[in-house]
Amino acid sequence: MQLQLQTWVEVEAYLRSSRGIIVPIGSTEQHGPIGLIGTDAICAEVIARGVGKAAEALVAPTIAVGMQHHLGFAGSMTLRPSTLIAVLRDMVESLARHGFERFYFINGHGGNIASVTAAFSEIYAARSLPAGANIQPVKCRLRNWWQTRETVQLAKALYGSAEGSHATPSEVAVTQFAYPNAIKSAPLDPPIAPSGEFADAADYRRNFPDGRIGSNPGLATPEAGRRLYDTAVAALTKDYLSWVAS
Repeated sequence: MQLQLQTWVEVEAYLRSSRGIIVPIGSTEQHGPIGLIGTDAICAEVIARGVGKAAEALVAPTIAVGMQHHLGFAGSMTLRPSTLIAVLRDMVESLARHGFERFYFINGHGGNIASVTAAFSEIYAARSLPAGANIQPVKCRLRNWWQTRETVQLAKALYGSAEGSHATPSEVAVTQFAYPNAIKSAPLDPPIAPSGEFADAADYRRNFPDGRIGSNPGLATPEAGRRLYDTAVAALTKDYLSWVAS
């Protein structure tokens, strides 16, 4: 159900029965000594594809570069909030032009939330301001795959306080399930990283020199990743189907 693997004829046929599309969005940023730089995008993409298959919904190309503060670590890439907002607006408007009306964003990166929400406001404002305009209705929804009630409960049962808030064992486990040939290993000292706050990229690197925040990704396994994947896909599929039907 990937949009980029369809022809325009197939997309037109899809739109005769459904106006919804799933949009995975993540980030390209460091995830500690053993987490892949593409972790956030990988998690969003594989889970979105699972939801698309279960819901028989098209899945848009993954937005793999988001907004973050990890540039103190090699390989990380970021968009300015204004750039990300503009990208999201253009993507939604492009697809809306063809008849898509429901845009279900599956997010893999907490740093995207503010910009994605702002993009939704910009999209709605552009459709609300023109007086008397007959504009196609569009609705957007953002869901963070790791924050469904069922997924939170499973992560707590698996990792407890070692889940942390960045380079978590949950997200690393999902990437291990998705790409078992890319599993990394390295010493983690201390096993559970310190927690705290940060401002810019340099402040992040000073406070969290190995990139982790409050987590022990060494606990991750592909088997746990499969459980987390299945749990997130089931919860998000139910939410998506209910939303597009409303």
